[in-house]
Amino acid sequence: MNASELKLKLFRQIDLLEKSSLEDLYGVLINFINSKKDIEDWVNLTDNQKRGIINAIEEMDSGNGISHNKVINKFRKKYSHA
Repeated sequence: MNASELKLKLFRQIDLLEKSSLEDLYGVLINFINSKKDIEDWVNLTDNQKRGIINAIEEMDSGNGISHNKVINKFRKKYSHA
């Protein structure tokens, strides 16, 4: 199958999707595209930046972080009256 045939096949399948499925597919496609960019971004970081990110991940993995829900709740309370 050449590129044109593949694009046409994809278009036909996408064209049949319901709106919610189309939105899901859009999210998956954007994530796929961005993941390629993320790899390029990682390569362009300095060794010090990479080390900082790795250290942060290790801290989170060892339980030394704050959960997303706690952070969100803190700021919702803080700014709910603004």
